[in-house]
Amino acid sequence: MNSDSEKSRSSEAANAAGDLLGKLAYATAETAPLVPGRRTFFKYRDLGVSEASNGRMRAQVTVATGEMQQTGWHYHLCESQFFYTLRGWVDLLFEGGRVIRVSAGESLHIPGGLKHNEIAISEDFEFLEISVPAQMGTVACDPPANSATPN
Repeated sequence: MNSDSEKSRSSEAANAAGDLLGKLAYATAETAPLVPGRRTFFKYRDLGVSEASNGRMRAQVTVATGEMQQTGWHYHLCESQFFYTLRGWVDLLFEGGRVIRVSAGESLHIPGGLKHNEIAISEDFEFLEISVPAQMGTVACDPPANSATPN
């Protein structure tokens, strides 16, 4: 026979499972809405993670519109920015002069505060981006002294 404490624990476990199920974020191409984003030459599809995580992280799919512009030097106010390229590629220039091309099937983690400039993308560029926290500020800045722009 179940004691009152066993019934209470069982009820608490059921409530906790219900709370966790309420935090699931399942998205499809049909249900993930387009949302405004940082750049006019991208379309952004929200995957529902910001709401499900109470703002602790954000996940979105970003798609190029074919009208690439350099982003200009900037950095982000966040703990982490991570992206995984689904199609195409992007070239990024970092302070210190390093250029990295991130192609389909490759990923990149950019720590908050690291100055960079997106200098080129393919017309079919599409990527999954995750940031911690969900609200990721972007701060425009002057080019770092130690970062020559490639020809």
